[in-house]
Amino acid sequence: MMNSRDLLRLAWQSIWFHRMRSLLTMLGILIGIASVVLLTSIGEGTRFYVLTQFTQFGTTLAAINPGRIQTTGLSGAVGTTVHPLTIEDAEALRRIPGVDRVVPVVMGAAPVENAGRTRDVFVYGVTSSAPDAWRMRVRSGRFLPELDAERGAPLAVLGPKLKRELFGDQNCLGDHVRIAGERFLVIGIMEPMGQFLGFDIDDSAYIPVGQAQRLFNREHLQKIDITIASAPLIDPVVARVKRLMIERHNREEDFTITTQTGMLDSLDRIIRIVSLAVGGIGAISLLVGSIGILTMMWISVNERTSEIGLARAIGATSNQIRWLFLSEAAMLSTLGGTLGLGFGIGTAQLLHLYVPALPVQTPPEYVVLALAISFLVGIASGLMPARRASALDPIVALAAE
Repeated sequence: MMNSRDLLRLAWQSIWFHRMRSLLTMLGILIGIASVVLLTSIGEGTRFYVLTQFTQFGTTLAAINPGRIQTTGLSGAVGTTVHPLTIEDAEALRRIPGVDRVVPVVMGAAPVENAGRTRDVFVYGVTSSAPDAWRMRVRSGRFLPELDAERGAPLAVLGPKLKRELFGDQNCLGDHVRIAGERFLVIGIMEPMGQFLGFDIDDSAYIPVGQAQRLFNREHLQKIDITIASAPLIDPVVARVKRLMIERHNREEDFTITTQTGMLDSLDRIIRIVSLAVGGIGAISLLVGSIGILTMMWISVNERTSEIGLARAIGATSNQIRWLFLSEAAMLSTLGGTLGLGFGIGTAQLLHLYVPALPVQTPPEYVVLALAISFLVGIASGLMPARRASALDPIVALAAE
C-alpha cells in the first residue's frame, strides 16, 4: 500500500527523471507568476510611494484651482468665462465653519542671488498659514508674519538646500537676497522636507503672496489651499466651499476642488485597473502553462501504461493511481510558481537596486496567493490525465509495451 510520502516520492522521481521536459513544462507557470509578481511589486511600490508623498501634507488638505477639469455641453455652443481666484475669495473661505487654514498661492521660477551666487528655484507666494496647512516647520528664525495679503513686505524664508547653496554654513538670518532682481530680507530657514513627486521642496523660497503677485506680474492667484478641521468634515465643508465659490463667481462653477482623499481614491482606481491588466497577462501565461502540464501528463500516462499496470498488479488502487498523477501535476505547477515567485521578486529588487527612484514592494498576501494559484492550476491541469490513468484496465495496462 502506498502512503502520502510514497506518492510524493514517486511524483518527484518522475519529475526529476524527465527534468528537462519538466522544466520546459513549468515555463508557462513560471512566466505567469513572475510577470504578475514583478508588475504587482512595482504597482504596489508606486502606490505606497505616492500615498506617502501626499499624506506628508496631511489628509485633510484640499486645493481650489481655477477652471473645471470636466467638459460639458457642446463645443462653441455657449461661451463661458472662467473667473480667476482672488485674495478676496481666500478671505471669504476663512469664514466657513470647518475650514481650519487658508493659503492663497502664487508661484513661479525665479533666480535667487546672494554674494555672486545665483540659483534658479521655485518661489512660493503664501501667507503665514502655509506651515500649518502644509505641515512644514521652521528650523531657525520664523516664517512670514501676519501681513496684509495684498501689500505684503519684502521678506523671505529659504528652504534648507537653497540656504546651503547660497550661504554655505554661515548664518543668513538678517541678510538679504535678491529674488528676480528685488531685495528681500531673510527671516527664516525651513526644516528639510525632501522631494514631492520629483520636486525638491528644500530648494525653494517663500515670500508674501502680495509680493509674489508683483514679482511675477500676476493679478490673480494660481490656487487656494485649505485645510479642514477633521476628516469627517471633509465632504460637508467641501460642499460649503463649493456653494460659496459659486455665489462669488456669478453662479458659475468655474473652478475645481481637489481633496487629498479624492486624489488617493483616483490612485486606487488606477492601481486596480493596472492590477486587472496584470492579472490578464498572468492569466494568459497560466493558461498556457496549464495546457503544457495537461499535455505532458497526458503523454506521461501513455508512456507509463505498463508501469500503471504493474502498480495495480501489486495492490495499488485506482484512487492511489489518480492521486499519484495529481501529485505530480501539482508538484510541477507549484515548483514553477515558486521559481516564478523567486524570479519576480528578484527582478523587482534588482530593478530597484539599479533604479533607486523606482519603488517596489511585494505584499506578503500576494506571495501566498501566487503559490496557492500555482497549486490549484496544477490540480486542475492534472485532473483529466489522472482520471484517465486511474481508469485503465490493469490487465490491459500490464500487457502494454
